[in-house]
Amino acid sequence: MKRISLVKLGGSTVRSPNLQRWIKAIEHASEPTVVVPGGGPFADAIRKMQARLGYDDATAHEMSVLAMEQFGCVLLNLSERFVKAETIEAIHAALNNGNIPVWLPRHMVMKAEEIPQNWSVTSDSLAAWIQQQLGAEQLCLVKLIDVPENSTVDALSRAAIVDDAFPEMVSFGTRLYVAGPSDLATAARRFAVGEIPGQEIPVTLRRERGIQAHAAE
Repeated sequence: MKRISLVKLGGSTVRSPNLQRWIKAIEHASEPTVVVPGGGPFADAIRKMQARLGYDDATAHEMSVLAMEQFGCVLLNLSERFVKAETIEAIHAALNNGNIPVWLPRHMVMKAEEIPQNWSVTSDSLAAWIQQQLGAEQLCLVKLIDVPENSTVDALSRAAIVDDAFPEMVSFGTRLYVAGPSDLATAARRFAVGEIPGQEIPVTLRRERGIQAHAAE
């Protein structure tokens, strides 16, 4: 098996005219690639209804995982190369067949006691979690915005570009990329030659990140 890359396609892209272009770009991937769907407007609706109805965070967490699956179903319908995968075994089977698995997370996530069941964990952190389970070395987060140059994981979390838990969830040594609209023009070519679009964000040891954050205060 060649190295595996994960592409978390933000659910917010469902509102963007660029969604189809990102799908087409990912379809060009020449290396084993797994797509993680975001929650986007499906998860936004859960937040709004939680404020109205008062259900707890654990319930909202499970509903948000299902929101990721809803967007995943959309993606599966829009690409002939994408196939559904709920388990590690299904992901590897899809990759071995030359397909691009779209991970539907509920089967695995709701059994994982180490994952906090609250809003600190969204699809960004779940993408980092499944990356660890797969032993994948590269993770690309597709966002609606371009991130500032020389960004850090902690800075992205403080700016709410990634969720609160992401700095703890992403593994040291991960090759992390954040891709935005300016990366789309070259994304298909980069995927085709085994590269990842976006700005590479250094992932340091948690202790080092804490020291850096403290020094910046």
